[in-house]
Amino acid sequence: MAHFTEVFSVDKKVLDKYGAFDISLISDLPLFIDPFLLFTSERKDYQALHEGIISYLAFLRDKSVAGSVTAAGLERWFNFHEVRQNWLGFTILGNGGSGLGTEFARALNQSLARYLPSLVMSK
Repeated sequence: MAHFTEVFSVDKKVLDKYGAFDISLISDLPLFIDPFLLFTSERKDYQALHEGIISYLAFLRDKSVAGSVTAAGLERWFNFHEVRQNWLGFTILGNGGSGLGTEFARALNQSLARYLPSLVMSK
């Protein structure tokens, strides 16, 4: 394995001291932003981010219910590619990350149309 501590000769106790974990530099990390932490935050900017997430889910739901999602729409709207600039997908091969993928996109599209066709998703 090629973990941070191995490649950069850092003692694991140093990472433990800072509450960090020893990331793999070969495979992508399964990280995400928990929208419920944004929702319960007292910070207005985090609450605005949460509202943005809800608005986007409503947009996706509306597209799914209308049955107007093409293959290109699945790729563009439902696939959730990682943003290269944040470097959360960093590996030895680059910083693209894996994102959630086409299988997830299809399942989300089908589920939104089937289970949430009339749900009001905003305050």
